[in-house]
Amino acid sequence: MDKLVAMLRAAGDPTRLRLLLLLRQAELTVSELIEIVGQSQPRVSRHLKLLCDAGLLERFKEGSWVFYRAADAGAGAELGQVLSTLAGSQESDLQRLAQVREARAAEAAAYFKDNAAEWERIRSLHAPDKDVEAAIARHMAQAPIEQLLDAGTGTGRMLELLGPQVKRAVGLDVSPEMLAIARDRLMRANLTQCQVRLGDTYRLPFANGGALAGFDAVLFHQVLHYLDDPGAAVAEAARVMRSGGRLLIADFAPHDLEFLRADFAHRRLGFSDREVQGWFQAAGLKPLASDTVAAHGRETLTVKLWLAQAAPRSRAEAA
Repeated sequence: MDKLVAMLRAAGDPTRLRLLLLLRQAELTVSELIEIVGQSQPRVSRHLKLLCDAGLLERFKEGSWVFYRAADAGAGAELGQVLSTLAGSQESDLQRLAQVREARAAEAAAYFKDNAAEWERIRSLHAPDKDVEAAIARHMAQAPIEQLLDAGTGTGRMLELLGPQVKRAVGLDVSPEMLAIARDRLMRANLTQCQVRLGDTYRLPFANGGALAGFDAVLFHQVLHYLDDPGAAVAEAARVMRSGGRLLIADFAPHDLEFLRADFAHRRLGFSDREVQGWFQAAGLKPLASDTVAAHGRETLTVKLWLAQAAPRSRAEAA
């Protein structure tokens, strides 16, 4: 009862209610919220702190920026949904939010334009993205997904692809620039159940998985070839998976294109089935299937998919 009263008090102020409704629409920084609600930084920051303390908002750091988002689970999320339904939309705030989104989109487009040539050069070497994405979607659709982790989400394309079929999804990446593109992509697709975070695949900011908690699907899409120790990343992903959860890797089969190391920071030139199965075994995962998306025409890289499943764990093991 005390917790509910505290949440109601926090949301009872007109400005705090405006902030809560805005943050149910998008993740925003303090400066963006100041621009939208037209109040000073100290006032907005104080309102945000009260909402966070009440459990209605979440605060997270991304490089030198701090983002806020409405709680997406628990009592705070439930109350936020009720208040959003009762309050309706604030048209003036939504118009200013649209302007903020347009500014973000322009920044993301500029970064993408500056780097598009490099990305397109790699894409031209392997099977069309639509073929790879179809294979990923097919494997992921074999069981319902409540909680998805896209480790190394990059521009968020996998969240866009899989988001409509999941209850909640988190994309993690070490690049703020990539996350800016991903965040804009998710906004445009209205995938409010998806979010992105700055983070390290070797040290995932999530609790251990278990019988009743954790991610029931984890995806590494064209990520592991950038890492010094891909096996360690797989083991860390296994740590946060729910019992029976699935892990899918989509990456290159072994190849000899050395220029990818020098020009594109690839640490590894693809992976063999034996190597990937070794990671699964070391992480306590059961191999389920593998798939090949063969290159054709002038493409020279073959994309492989490997699927594994987390073994059942007791509550004591997950603690």
